[in-house]
Amino acid sequence: MFAVVKTGGKQYKVAVDDVIKVEKLAGDAGSTVTLDEVLMVGDDKGLKVGTPTVSGVVVSAEILEQGRGDKVIVFKKKRRHNYRRKRGHRQELTTLKITGIGDGTRKAAAKPAPKAATPKAAAENTSEKKVEETKAAPKKAAPQKSAPKKAASTAKKATEKKTAAKKPAANKPAAKKPAAKTSATRKAEEK
Repeated sequence: MFAVVKTGGKQYKVAVDDVIKVEKLAGDAGSTVTLDEVLMVGDDKGLKVGTPTVSGVVVSAEILEQGRGDKVIVFKKKRRHNYRRKRGHRQELTTLKITGIGDGTRKAAAKPAPKAATPKAAAENTSEKKVEETKAAPKKAAPQKSAPKKAASTAKKATEKKTAAKKPAANKPAAKKPAAKTSATRKAEEK
């Protein structure tokens, strides 16, 4: 029996006792996870194709280890522009061993137990309760702002804008220089 499951945006064809590496899933080594996005199931009886998933079928797997993949070098270059960027990336991966393929009603593999309540989770719960209490509490009427104050403030802003626009220019144009005297004008002045 085999199945095609979708996890981490990728599809994997798996059978019982297969070991696959998928993008990181929550859980520690030794815990079990269920992959419920089963796209296709096949056996010697026939093939079931989902639209988009096969309902009632889950794939159970055991987490063998949490690790990181090989380094991928990302190098960008634009020639003749002195532009070069070199980056490395290591994808976090989870190694899974498929333990069973079957219907979801059977408890083949239990989902990992939720972690113990952390202070952060407790704070989130209390903040959710406060939000619910404020929604349930009757709302008090907010004091109304008087309209004349608002109108006065907008009128004041409008007059400030007008006065700012009417300010004279700080720089006065330079006085015109007298034209250069030619020989003809000098003779005329002497007469």
